[in-house]
Order: sequence, then C-alpha cells, then structure tokens
Amino acid sequence: MRSPGVRFSIARHAQWAPGLTSHEAWAAWSKAPFAIAPGEEPGVKAMPPMLRRRAGFLGKMALEVAYQCLDGRGDVPTVFCSRHGDVTRAVELLTDLAKGEALSPTAFGMAVHNAIPGLFTIARADRANHIALASGAATIEHAVIEACGLLADGAPAVLLVACDCPLPELFTPFESCEEQPFAWAWLMTDGNDDGEAMALNWNACDDVPQDDLPGGLRVAAFHHSGARSMERCDGRLRWHWSRDA
Repeated sequence: MRSPGVRFSIARHAQWAPGLTSHEAWAAWSKAPFAIAPGEEPGVKAMPPMLRRRAGFLGKMALEVAYQCLDGRGDVPTVFCSRHGDVTRAVELLTDLAKGEALSPTAFGMAVHNAIPGLFTIARADRANHIALASGAATIEHAVIEACGLLADGAPAVLLVACDCPLPELFTPFESCEEQPFAWAWLMTDGNDDGEAMALNWNACDDVPQDDLPGGLRVAAFHHSGARSMERCDGRLRWHWSRDA
C-alpha cells in the first residue's frame, strides 16, 4: 500500500543565517554542512523601525526571509513553524518571575509562538490568516502538511516560514541535536505551475533519530543540494522527501 503524502511546488524561496546570506553560500553549505554559529542580525529593512525593534534575533531572521520571499505580494496565508520558538526570551521572563521582578509587557507579548507572524501581518496591514506551529523533531514536516491543507482548501499560495535558534545553556543536557540559528521561507503552490515540484511521504518508524542537524536545516540542505531524495526519522515516523519528477 502506498504511504500517505503530499505534493507541492516551491515558487519562490529565501533563506538567512549568520554567514549564510546568499543562495550560493547556502548551496555550498548544503554539500558540506558545518555548524552555524550565532552572529550578526539581519537588517529587516522592509519593516518599520518601531515594529522591527520589538523582534529579537529569532524574529528578525524569520521576518527577513518572509519579506524576501513574498517580495511585496499580499493576501497570502502564512504557516510559521519553529520547534522551540523564542525560548531564550521565555527563560528570561521566567527568571524575572522567579526573582519577583516585574515582567516587560513587550517581552511577554513577543515570547508567544505566534508573535512573529502577528508582527509581520501588522506591519504589512495584511488580513491573510496565519498559523503558528511546533511539533517536535517533525515540526517542518507537519508545517508542510498544514500548508498543503490550505492549498487544498483553495489558497493560490501559502508562505511557509521555518526558523530556530540555539537553546539556552539550561537545556543543553536535553538537546536531541545541535540547535543552530537559521530561517528560511518557501512560497508554496499546489504543484500545477512551473515551480520546483516536491513530494513528502511518510510511514511508521520506531528507529532512534541519528541526525545531528536540526530538521529545518536538514530539509534546507536537501533543498539546496539538488539531491533527488532524502529521508529523516523522528522516532515515530519516517519522512521521505523527494523532488517530484
């Protein structure tokens, strides 16, 4: 029996990480991935400064690629996904709470998972719906399925934004992979246009994950490498990525 799956096209894409700010840099990295270290922040010049200042490092990476990928296009639903979200800001808030200190309303508002896409829609006065999603090691795959559901419901295109950052030192003993800073965005369509055709299928799997790269970076490496296929296991499902011939 054929495994369940979805098909879609990538009409446009954008990506950003410290030291990896061009398509050529990402293509070279995909052939020999190395650990990406935190560094400079993206400029996010398309966003008004008053709103841009509210975003942290994670948010600025996500906003940079979202603006680049849409390139002024409006009324596009967004699926924002991040396995951990802005956990650094959340830990800072919890630390202040434990000390009995007053919490910053802005920091609290920006710590929730849907704060970044919310800021994006406010800045663009865009009424298109947005979804914030986290699903453990398979966050990227579930975000793709969610985006494909929106396409199946009639959306002409869906913006998928993926991002993550290194975890605070407090969580180092619990990491399942080496978390690194990155963000990328795909403008996804239903596969009936001239975009890059992709397929994602899955089946049950109880193997222990053996990948040091976070899921978002493993998928980014596959996308930029030109490889025909790639498999990942999250400990529950085996995910089969392929370029749809």
